[in-house]
Amino acid sequence: MPLFRRLALVAALAFTAQGAFAADIEALRLGDMKKLAVTAPPTAMPEVVLLDEKGAKRRLDEWRGKVLVVNFWATWCASCRTEMPSLDRLQGAMGSDAFEVLTVATGRNSMPAIEKFFAEAGVTHLQILRDERQTMSRELGILGLPVTLILNREGQEVARMIGDAAWDGAEARALLAALVAEGTPGPTN
Repeated sequence: MPLFRRLALVAALAFTAQGAFAADIEALRLGDMKKLAVTAPPTAMPEVVLLDEKGAKRRLDEWRGKVLVVNFWATWCASCRTEMPSLDRLQGAMGSDAFEVLTVATGRNSMPAIEKFFAEAGVTHLQILRDERQTMSRELGILGLPVTLILNREGQEVARMIGDAAWDGAEARALLAALVAEGTPGPTN
């Protein structure tokens, strides 16, 4: 088969698979997940340095191979205060080698203020990541908070939610479990 025809076939298969993927998400958009917007085709994430709680540089590609829920928030955000405990419970329930919740404090959020926020919200399962100069937020077009992105195992954005949600609810867990299962290899013969 000529190279051009092979490339066209690969592109058609990828497009069809993406269409099926989007349809799967659409079928699972129930409850709070109705606010979830599917990103089609999946979008690459910017290569931006984030800081952890100790000031060490981190990049999202460190978590490649996992389905990620990446939540952008701030200590002054009332909706974030409401939402954060559900993200913590989601990480506690589903966190694994295949799935993780990451929270990114964007803008001026001092470590003492973040630690106080986490303590008051009862957050015990989530890491602290910071986008102090809002570099990632700006590159992703995040204008308000909270905003949550869902990334596939390749580190691409596949869905986005503007506003808060009950991330530990049955609808969210079902949708995320389906995304995790989609990338999980099946049994081999």
